[in-house]
Amino acid sequence: MVIFETLNPITKPMIFQRPVLFVLATMACFGAFAQPTPLTPERLWQFGRVSLDDVSPDGSLAVYGVTRYSIEENKGNRDLFVVPTAGGEARKVTAFPGSEFNAQFRPDGKKIGFLSGGQLWEMNPDGSDAAPVSEIEGGVNGFSYSPAGNQVLFVKEVQIEKTIHDKYPDLPKATGRLMDGLMYRHWTEWEDGAYSHIFLAPYVQTAKITDASLKDIMPGEPFDAPMQPFGGMEEIAWSPDGFLVAYTCKKLSGTEYAVSTDSDIYLYDQQADKTTNLSQGNPGYDREPTFSPDGQSLIWTSMAKAGFESDRTRIIHYGIHSLQKKELTAGFDQEANSPRWSRDGKEIFFISGIEATYQLCALDVATLKYRQITTGDHDYTQFAVLPKGLLGARMSISSPTELFTVDLKSGKETALSDVNKELLSRTAMGDVQSRWITTPDGKRMKVWVVLPPGFDPNKKYPALLYCQGGPQSAVSQFFSYRWNLQLMAANGYVVVAPNRRGLPSFGQRWNDEISGNWGGLVMQDLLTAIDTVSAEPYIDKDRLGAVGASFGGFSVYWLAGNHDKRFKTFISHCGLFNMTSWFGTTEEVFFANHDLDGPYWDPAPNPSYLLYSPHLFVKKWDTPILVIHNEKDFRVPLGEGMQAFQAAQLQGIPSQFLYFPDEGHWVNQPQNSILWQRVFFEWLDQWLKK
Repeated sequence: MVIFETLNPITKPMIFQRPVLFVLATMACFGAFAQPTPLTPERLWQFGRVSLDDVSPDGSLAVYGVTRYSIEENKGNRDLFVVPTAGGEARKVTAFPGSEFNAQFRPDGKKIGFLSGGQLWEMNPDGSDAAPVSEIEGGVNGFSYSPAGNQVLFVKEVQIEKTIHDKYPDLPKATGRLMDGLMYRHWTEWEDGAYSHIFLAPYVQTAKITDASLKDIMPGEPFDAPMQPFGGMEEIAWSPDGFLVAYTCKKLSGTEYAVSTDSDIYLYDQQADKTTNLSQGNPGYDREPTFSPDGQSLIWTSMAKAGFESDRTRIIHYGIHSLQKKELTAGFDQEANSPRWSRDGKEIFFISGIEATYQLCALDVATLKYRQITTGDHDYTQFAVLPKGLLGARMSISSPTELFTVDLKSGKETALSDVNKELLSRTAMGDVQSRWITTPDGKRMKVWVVLPPGFDPNKKYPALLYCQGGPQSAVSQFFSYRWNLQLMAANGYVVVAPNRRGLPSFGQRWNDEISGNWGGLVMQDLLTAIDTVSAEPYIDKDRLGAVGASFGGFSVYWLAGNHDKRFKTFISHCGLFNMTSWFGTTEEVFFANHDLDGPYWDPAPNPSYLLYSPHLFVKKWDTPILVIHNEKDFRVPLGEGMQAFQAAQLQGIPSQFLYFPDEGHWVNQPQNSILWQRVFFEWLDQWLKK
């Protein structure tokens, strides 16, 4: 019908008088009956990236963002949408030149606040009457209304320490950096002496908020709240009466910060102007505080083990008046992430990994009994609590994120957004199979197998072993915009993605078995997965490749020297090559200390340095390898990739080195990502399809 509307009005009536075959042919020319085509790198960047912001106080409306990228402009833009939670048409409510984020309904539900250009704006829920509310120098990075609506909390950068130019004002063009402790750089950023602080300001609807009205609740403290670089507003919470603010912070500095995961939950009392550490004594991460609806309790997520960033995430309960703490998830052998109270305070909802999927779950506060609400092959990444259900952001290997409402009793999931429906209808996806494989030591390992679109079991296909990073990061139902398993399948490869030991969602013991043993059974898991699946008649055993990033890149380097000629090519992105040099240059030393059981100079160092480091096996390298590495990757610094490429080149092994000067541990810019994919598949095709 829409197709006919695009035709000349004179010819339009004639079409309906012609034979049906002519009409069908005409429609086919316009693509109405076009067959779905395989996923491409360019199409991957056409998908709208959906993320949930907030629901209205009465639960009737949801506000969410959709980020769309321009390959030509090499950047993205996020706009806000509002949709009834009962279902209905979504309304686009912002269209600013830049991105809008951190959207939140005002407590009275009459306005939506959001950040644009570093300032707080407000608009009506239908998008009308948008106007700036703040004029704060330097802008803000986050905000939250107090429950009573009489205050606003802001997150803002504050310069605490002197810069090199403050110390030597007569050298304004000097570019040197002077450090007296570790963590002088983190992920992609160098430490500059500025810290993220929490500010409170009175809120009056008729007046703009300026710097003069801001109160820093962390005055002079050289610490970040939320924690950098990935912490957000989920690390800060108001009490229902608005007198208390709970927040996450790791109040350590320099080298002490670099070797510790000891973040804590702090409670700021406005009336007493006093801050109290609620989780003091727990040496691991404490994060994500949230108050009960009656204000009598506070919960947060906690890890018990010092220095272990992938320990089991527990839910800790704290009584505001009793001052007593207890774990609510004792005996639950899975993660409990992003906890949220039900509106009546009787349950706590959370996200947990369940056998390589991420599901919505509930904990009864009175009985401490756990129940799983959702099931199926998908991942929930965010959720909000509705009066009679949940609203979650869900994705799968074959579908980017969309919003779904969830019935608490039946677990029934109903799609609320369909941002990518049309594009998905034009995209051919391969079947995703779930398989359980027995490991050499008799354990069960879950493996995803992704088949090419239009799969023919009578044909022979090349196959890729996907080696996961982390190392403690599940091969779940993620829809990645770089390591996209469907994109690999779309290029004619069977993808074998094992949940080798060292990954969450299969119990803490399975998760912990990798620590201190990077080159042990975990590598046998990877080899067992590819050996088992490649025994299928539709896989050509003479055309196998192995690919991976970070710890997955380490795995590729290790396999290159220990694969007994299984593979015909390798690709490693930002992989660890020399464990000794990596320990000496990475920034989060707590991770290296934990997973390698200490530094390489210890009297009895972990066997990782002496037995498992990939650089020890380069004399056995005999297979073409593509090395990819990024300048701004401070987790696995650039030298690791340079060493690997140099080792390959000097031994005459066919190799290439793809280098990005402006990317960190990932590749986030559209054109860089497409370049990455093109080189990736050109390399694979060269060695596995010719």
